[in-house]
Amino acid sequence: MILEVSKINTYYGKSHILFDVSLCVSEKEAVCILGRNGAGKTTTLRTIMGLTACRSGKVRYDGRDIEGLPAYAIAKIGLGFVPQDRMIFPDLTVEENLKVAQKPPIFRTEGWTVEKVYELFPALGGRAKNQGGYLSGGEQQMLAVGRTLMGNPSLLLLDEVTEGLAPLVVEMLEEKISELKSMGITILFAEQNFDMALRLSERLYVLDKGRIRFEGTGNELEGNEEVKNAHLLV
Repeated sequence: MILEVSKINTYYGKSHILFDVSLCVSEKEAVCILGRNGAGKTTTLRTIMGLTACRSGKVRYDGRDIEGLPAYAIAKIGLGFVPQDRMIFPDLTVEENLKVAQKPPIFRTEGWTVEKVYELFPALGGRAKNQGGYLSGGEQQMLAVGRTLMGNPSLLLLDEVTEGLAPLVVEMLEEKISELKSMGITILFAEQNFDMALRLSERLYVLDKGRIRFEGTGNELEGNEEVKNAHLLV
């Protein structure tokens, strides 16, 4: 397993958000954390990335305990995080947003370049000199993904990258995530879109009220009406 999360408990102040959450991801696998708004999906990814500290439990990446490490150190060893709010630099151009995140590859001979990101997202190439703040929501999301790829991650964490976007943009992003899978990039993503989660992932975890309610394949989840009715909006 490239990522092992074991019984993490995360709080915001006195509020207990995650309750003994455990999950794992194998190399070159795509795994989805599926759940409603407020289920704890974002907190799970932030805890893995070191942006929110867990009070107890273990996060192990590539054989190394990483809970307690700062986010920049976790990024340095191969994790890349695309946050739900994108957090691009609005006053920098598309090209500058990409270049500022570029790091030399650690795990592959050829790393991501600005040109490779434009190949993945041609729309960004056409807006290379535009400031990030003037892009559409879909373009900003492409830029957020592209900027993270410039760090050459071996594990990509995606936090609801399709939320609030037009159906055509959602369809395009799904295709691009599928392309990244075909490149051998390991992906852990949080999502509310049930059908998309089934199409993209080998395995899924259903999270509700901070607890894992289901773990299994898409076929197993599709046949589990009890879980879908109790913990998902399908």
